[in-house]
Amino acid sequence: MDNKVVFNKELIRRYDTFGPRYTSYPTAVQFTTDYDDSDYLRWVKHSNEDPIPAPLSLYLHIPFCDTICYYCGCSKLVTKDKSKAEPYIQLLKKEIRMQGALFARDREVTQIHWGGGTPTFLNDEQIYDIIACIRENFNVPSSDKVEFGIEVDPRTVDQQRIKNLANIGFNRISFGVQDFDQDVQQAVNRVQITEDIKQRIDDARTQHFQSINIDLMYGLPHQTLESFSKTLDTTIESNPDRIAIYNYAHLPEMFKPQRRIKEEDLPSPEEKLNILQLCIEKLQDAGYVYIGMDHFAKESDDLVKAQQHGSLHRNFQGYSTNADCDMIAMGVTAISRIGDNYSQNVRTIDEYKSYLDQDRIPVFRGIELEADDVLRREIINDLMCNNNLDIEKLERRWGIKFKAYFESSLEDLQQMADDGLLNLEKTRLSITKTGRLLARSICMQFDRYLQEKQSNRFSRVI
Repeated sequence: MDNKVVFNKELIRRYDTFGPRYTSYPTAVQFTTDYDDSDYLRWVKHSNEDPIPAPLSLYLHIPFCDTICYYCGCSKLVTKDKSKAEPYIQLLKKEIRMQGALFARDREVTQIHWGGGTPTFLNDEQIYDIIACIRENFNVPSSDKVEFGIEVDPRTVDQQRIKNLANIGFNRISFGVQDFDQDVQQAVNRVQITEDIKQRIDDARTQHFQSINIDLMYGLPHQTLESFSKTLDTTIESNPDRIAIYNYAHLPEMFKPQRRIKEEDLPSPEEKLNILQLCIEKLQDAGYVYIGMDHFAKESDDLVKAQQHGSLHRNFQGYSTNADCDMIAMGVTAISRIGDNYSQNVRTIDEYKSYLDQDRIPVFRGIELEADDVLRREIINDLMCNNNLDIEKLERRWGIKFKAYFESSLEDLQQMADDGLLNLEKTRLSITKTGRLLARSICMQFDRYLQEKQSNRFSRVI
């Protein structure tokens, strides 16, 4: 395929630094507790009053897992006591009712996504109960018109559960696998049976799920070039529509479970780079298109089509074709985007209950974007998603002179252009096939907050 990215080790080493993943701009590091639920309510009111209100995307955070995966940095509550989920479900349903009452009923829901934790920690009856609550309180069209996705730990489902999820209305499914190698699974405390996972993927295909994704992770303990090549072979054989391959960032000082991983068991930086190169080349040779960051998709996939048309978007769930939605995120730690602001829910279930008992939306921090933030967000989204920036169009839209406005960024951008990462012309900036793996590094040149103060709170670009 002529759109294959080019893997250049020398340039990757040169530009591999710490930086944001840009699921939002500004990033969550800039969120402030000066922003609270009263600000959120004000922004919702504004969004309803727009001449053409945006459709809605719903995200539900289910924080429960029955076992701890040592690599995990997600917000979660680890327990084998299934009864602990029921009080949380009642709180979540209360937030759904409160949120639903805020939004005009003519605003259709176009996307629903369940993440965690492990959403399938809940039983089918509990899942159905929550969905019924969503349908009662939001304008949700028939299931085939809505992207209805769920993240699944394959150890928590069988053939009947996959069928039940489809019958409930889910039409997109993502299987968290990480690695098929048994030694790696033992080291991260996520032991799975390969044949069972392959069967669950077949079950999802039999139930006509519109999109099947597999999540993998590179940089885990005991991974080698040879072992991960076998994992990729098994993944390709399973024939998912999308594949996400995440970079494991070892940050034991931030995430306690990672302290159980021995640093000496991790692949060396050179081996890790070789594994990434293997992923890029092997998946592209198998017919998958590199979308960006960690994501690959079949050429017929909606993500690929959106990228080709310049309409791909990035949010807290990764790449999305729903660029024009307001996102309502519910549950602990969940992050919403309404208009030009971001807001985050409280982090613990006790705090969550306290807010809801007071009939308050459980937002404890966020940020209202300034015009400069919105401008830079637009640039970063275009580059991260579509590898292209129409400078002439940007200047007309914003009434700026690009060269003058971003004078401080142009010297570094020019160096990147000289190194072959991008083409910098008077009317257009485009990322080259060599530069696509380093899109985050390119976008960092437009990040005002990084320029003001460097932060080591981010993972490495590669």
